[in-house]
Amino acid sequence: MGAREAGLPQRFGSAEGLPERVTIWEVGARDGLQNESAVVPVEVKLEFLDRLADAGLTTLEATSFVHPKWVPQLADAEALLAGLDRRAGVRYPVLVPNDKGLTRALDAGVEHIAIFASATETFAKRNLNSSVEEQFAMFEPVVSRAREAGLEVRGYLSMCFGDPWEGAVDPATVAAVGNRLLGLGCSQLSLGDTIGVATPGHVERVLAAFGEAGTAVDSLAVHFHDTYGQALSNTLAALRLGVSTVDSSAGGLGGCPYAESATGNLATEDLVWMLDGLGVEHGVDLDALVATSAWMAGRLGRPSPSRVVNAIAG
Repeated sequence: MGAREAGLPQRFGSAEGLPERVTIWEVGARDGLQNESAVVPVEVKLEFLDRLADAGLTTLEATSFVHPKWVPQLADAEALLAGLDRRAGVRYPVLVPNDKGLTRALDAGVEHIAIFASATETFAKRNLNSSVEEQFAMFEPVVSRAREAGLEVRGYLSMCFGDPWEGAVDPATVAAVGNRLLGLGCSQLSLGDTIGVATPGHVERVLAAFGEAGTAVDSLAVHFHDTYGQALSNTLAALRLGVSTVDSSAGGLGGCPYAESATGNLATEDLVWMLDGLGVEHGVDLDALVATSAWMAGRLGRPSPSRVVNAIAG
């Protein structure tokens, strides 16, 4: 008898010191697929998003309006949004890199966008072709124009826990950069462990730096990669400090091009299994989600890296 048939994990009521409910920010259709070498047909992406919504996920990051030259996988952003069955009660944010990307997003009728910033100079130069300081001048008109149009804006902050070129990142620096993004008008800031090197103690120090700077914890989310097998323990550390929005990717889709042997994003199924065991509400049907990730793994031609998907779907 497998673990699922045995009725595990068992709920014992919400663990002390944890949020009663966690919002799962599902990034599989965007962050999960963007580094796939073979282009996934738009019809498959649309079915993926439909299946994720059927499983109860209410925030589905759909695509990105980066230049197709840089991310060919997402060159079909307009076609995807045109064909999307937008469900009531489901958000479909998109990533925009600049003002041109915002124009495309507005023309496509989006209601939520995200911008992608860096906490370190080297990554800012390599990924944004700017300095840390210059990125704010680039993002300010994007956020301002989006807010004027009535859009919600999220800020992603990468390299919050370590940088492959610069090494460890000072938590005070992360808090300073992150708070400037919030000050531009972002309603939420997602703290990214881009190369998956964080540990729970490090998570505590970074969140403490935001607390010392006066940042409300409900404006923060976390985005962990599982390169060193720490994504779930890091997530639990963040939850214990009051974070209640967690980014994850169905089936653990997505790798990190900046770390060798990176295993990708925190798998949504692994997160849901842990939350179930902790008695934390999330609204996701685990069986439907596992079936969806197994289906997508079949389309991609390889097994899912999610331990829960493999344990249940076998």
